[in-house]
Amino acid sequence: MKMTRQIDRLEEQRTWAGLHSKVKHGVMAAKENMTVVDGRAYSETGRDISHLVDVVVKTTEKQARGLEVVDDLTALEKENGGFVFAFFKQSRTIEERFPSLTQQDVARLMYIGTFVAWKTGRLQSENGKAIINREKLEQLVEMSSKRFNELFRRYEAEDILRENVETGEIFVNPSVFFRGNMKDSGVDVSDLQYTRMFRQTVRDLYAKFKGRTLGQLALIYSVMPFINFNTNIVCYNPEETIEEMLRPMPLEKLAMVLEYANPGKLKRALNAVKVDDKPVFTYVTNAHDRRKQNIIVNPRVIYAGDGKGLGAITALFN
Repeated sequence: MKMTRQIDRLEEQRTWAGLHSKVKHGVMAAKENMTVVDGRAYSETGRDISHLVDVVVKTTEKQARGLEVVDDLTALEKENGGFVFAFFKQSRTIEERFPSLTQQDVARLMYIGTFVAWKTGRLQSENGKAIINREKLEQLVEMSSKRFNELFRRYEAEDILRENVETGEIFVNPSVFFRGNMKDSGVDVSDLQYTRMFRQTVRDLYAKFKGRTLGQLALIYSVMPFINFNTNIVCYNPEETIEEMLRPMPLEKLAMVLEYANPGKLKRALNAVKVDDKPVFTYVTNAHDRRKQNIIVNPRVIYAGDGKGLGAITALFN
């Protein structure tokens, strides 16, 4: 049986009254500027301060009815290693935004984005104790020094990565990938849309795709600007909130958008992208036109919705 710690409010008040004024001010400042993620409190620097403050969830009856949806979304996040926000221009291809990048460059960028630190945008290890400098990044992406240096220059030219040559730290442009509250990003992203990109799933996928097949992983990033937030359906009007008004994009049109001369070749490439032997892309008969199929993306990889209907989408990939 799971035990929960009971807080003695009287004892808490006595302890508070006995604290030095400087300590009180420090605690209040921390609480005012803290960020709560998955029930844990974090300071402005990203340090876990849950032991200093009491994180209490207050809900109205209406909010309580929505907890099941939140739980589904929280479970999705935890099961797939948390997420990083990935930004894009809606209905515009990644190639349009970053014209100098190849498909392999895009695939590697997705992988690199999973190492972005909370709020700072610095590339670092999972526990935050070690920075990922150029040497370590080269090892992570598994490239020769010559090819990696060429790749790094392309990322710099596209204003994606920035290196502090004195400290060796590498920072990711927060308008490309960001972890934390949007207000803390420090950049204007009003002209961009964003989605959650799940870190462990992308890392698992990257480990599977090597050499010539690496470009297939970039398909996930490439279709991102065309995915409807709540249904994960690839469509012409991804911002539409009424499902009946969606205009799904057929495979033939998607092939044209992604510059695949042969739709069959694109379908084979989509079918090859799998996580835990389950497809990342699937096809469902269009309810309004049974001659057509909707292309749907596995929410274990990317998902921007509020959790409503998440169970139904996930079930398509089980």
